[in-house]
Amino acid sequence: MALPTLTPEQRADALKKAAAARAARKELRDRITSGQETIPAVLDRAKSDTVVGKTKVVDLLKSLPGYGPAKVSALMEQTGIDVSRRAAGLGERQRQALLDALR
Repeated sequence: MALPTLTPEQRADALKKAAAARAARKELRDRITSGQETIPAVLDRAKSDTVVGKTKVVDLLKSLPGYGPAKVSALMEQTGIDVSRRAAGLGERQRQALLDALR
């Protein structure tokens, strides 16, 4: 499938929109790191909030204090969640297994 040809204005708008989405996801990860947000609360909003929904579960977990790449990949393997899964794509069983493992 060929990519559509964008006008310079459309390209600038798309770049601006992408930058805003990256900034919003970074702010979400920073709130998780500082303790202002919890993983259960964030996952509850995943279906309705596009910023949360399009964030990878791995990135959310790495934002938790004390969770690095090794611990996060072990947790993802233990719960049976693919590392490419985004928050909105979690099924109810996967979500519950993740929350149980974090307790």
